[in-house]
Amino acid sequence: MAFKKFGAPAALIFVLLFSSSVEAEIYFSDNFENPAESATKWEVITGDWKVADGVYHQLSTATPWQVSMIAADKWNDQWEEYTVEFMVKPLTPGDAPVNVLYRVQDPVPQTWADRNAPNTHMYRWIVNGWTNTESRPYIYDGGTSAMLAQTPNVLQVGTWHHIKLVVTKTGMAGYVNDVQMFDVQHAKWTNGRVGIHAYSGMMDFDDFVVYGSGEEGLQKASRPDPADGALHPDTWVSLSWKAGPKAVSHDVYLGDNFDDVNNGAASTFRGNQALTSLLVGLGLPGDAYPGGLVPGTTYYWRIDEVNTAEPNSPWKGTTWSFSIPPRTAYNPRPADGAGSVAITTTLAWTGGHGSKLHTVHFGDKYDDVDNATTGGVMSGTATYNPGALQRQKVYYWRVDEFDGTKTYKGQVWSFATLGAVGSPSPANVAPAAEMNAILSWTKSDNAGSHQVYFGMEKDAVRKATAASPEYKGVKALGAESYDPGLLAWNNTYYWRIDEVNNTNAASLWKGPLWSFTTGDYLLVDGFESYNDIDPPGAGSNRIFDKWIDGFGTTTNGAVVGNNLPPYAERTVIHGGAQSMPYAYDTNLKFSEATLTLASIRNWTAQGVTSLSLWLRGAPANTAVRMYVALNGTAVVYHDNQNAAKIGGWTQWVIPLQVFADQGVNLANVTSLTIGFGTKGTTTASGGTGKMYFDDIRLYRPRITP
Repeated sequence: MAFKKFGAPAALIFVLLFSSSVEAEIYFSDNFENPAESATKWEVITGDWKVADGVYHQLSTATPWQVSMIAADKWNDQWEEYTVEFMVKPLTPGDAPVNVLYRVQDPVPQTWADRNAPNTHMYRWIVNGWTNTESRPYIYDGGTSAMLAQTPNVLQVGTWHHIKLVVTKTGMAGYVNDVQMFDVQHAKWTNGRVGIHAYSGMMDFDDFVVYGSGEEGLQKASRPDPADGALHPDTWVSLSWKAGPKAVSHDVYLGDNFDDVNNGAASTFRGNQALTSLLVGLGLPGDAYPGGLVPGTTYYWRIDEVNTAEPNSPWKGTTWSFSIPPRTAYNPRPADGAGSVAITTTLAWTGGHGSKLHTVHFGDKYDDVDNATTGGVMSGTATYNPGALQRQKVYYWRVDEFDGTKTYKGQVWSFATLGAVGSPSPANVAPAAEMNAILSWTKSDNAGSHQVYFGMEKDAVRKATAASPEYKGVKALGAESYDPGLLAWNNTYYWRIDEVNNTNAASLWKGPLWSFTTGDYLLVDGFESYNDIDPPGAGSNRIFDKWIDGFGTTTNGAVVGNNLPPYAERTVIHGGAQSMPYAYDTNLKFSEATLTLASIRNWTAQGVTSLSLWLRGAPANTAVRMYVALNGTAVVYHDNQNAAKIGGWTQWVIPLQVFADQGVNLANVTSLTIGFGTKGTTTASGGTGKMYFDDIRLYRPRITP
């Protein structure tokens, strides 16, 4: 087994998702890398709490009151406004929710029954209670309790989730994976400790931090109703929002084009008003939509807060959206293009706007389903049972909607049953795949080889045969991938994999139609392809065999990869499932790791103009200069000397022209180096730290890289 020993101690990792450039003051933090240190930071009330493997484990299910509080001597009651962030992985299914306790007054409840004791005063956020279905914050106040909000929420068991709680002097807001669960005004008292509570379940906690915002508070409008991204059932809507604390009036923008609303186009301005609500689509005087909102349309709106007495007014609001459901059926279950569907399954979907009856057409031939005008099954419910299905087969279905006056023909959806070809990458209908994407899939049960079809015309790819231009040849078993070459940006592509076996009379098995849309970037390294196969050889693709570091040298203090498998990081990630861990030592050394480029060497292709990489450090890291080098010689240093100390993911964008000005031929970039210290210098004193890197990309020009 390979082993790589880091020269630096494990770094402190935080997930700080600041919404402003104001640097936060960290009040409390624990990354659970040092069990002895963590023992001084926490007060265990009840439960089986253990720090091991860099994680805070709660290992008991015996009682609903399993609580660990931030130690009293680590808390300051002057901290009245703060943000709590941590990662949590539930391990017990069912009614075993994650909880956050905050503003807890001493004495801390010692048992479940004590939560309603006359001397208990605390707030409690039940993140995923009621059998993992709801988020609810509560107040417990001297024997009484009250629910403050209620939102649907599910935490997937065995998966890490990001939890964020923002506490102010007047209220509180909770977020799960960056989705807002609640934002309420409530503060009967403003002091008290913070703790974590596992209700009758096992779970793991990591990267716990409490920090102050350093701000007086955001002045933006908030709490949109309808909620951002909501489906609104009617063709009229009452828009409402919570005013910013300094707002005197509100500039309202509304339209069906995101860019127009976001940019404040004159055609989307609906006036300035004192009210925090607006009726739309009722045909009122001056109504922008006198005929009502249009089914199947997404609308965007923005509220700018205005106070002419304030120099920073107006405060531009977030651009929110809501959608009116289409007339046709939508949201099919199983999803369009889904694989591994059970052979006994009931199809379901959401009825179109105003629909009263549904007619289902079903079969294993696309044209028959698409062209059917009679013979469908009429239903008053949005479900259909097709009966027993065959394994390793693609089925098609269509739902037509009748609203009492008119019938609206639905689109044709498909799915593949168990044993069929599946797991497409890029994922089906992926919205921003890289322009240099390599397609891959998993084989079917009986495949002997794979026929690849690829193109930009949906029907052409669906109908293609081996004589069609969309046919791209045969791939043997074990080679379940296809390189389509460099693709155009912002285009939708379609592909299909048919499975063939000349020894099986049932061959050929036609695959489902998949699609993806390219984004505006080329992928240099997303760190997803690396594996843990030891030793190096056939099938091995270890991260430190591609990113060559200074392991074993006396002048280069960089070490890439975790000590033991998994060598690539699978918990601290920006996107996808893996990132690159990177330890540096710049004391009488420089630190750098170099990737020799193979396929992505033309850094002028598709009009790309900038290099982007995401990085994450920790406050415990030594502040040293960070740099990127191309072809070993052209060097650009990060303009923030403290970038290695930033505890959240940040993006570093470098114009490619600065490398060209140093003589790099951007059409032939041979290597990429990430380094710390002064490149090539081994005489300066420095320090150590640990970083993470992810999603290294080349972007076309864009407003916000």
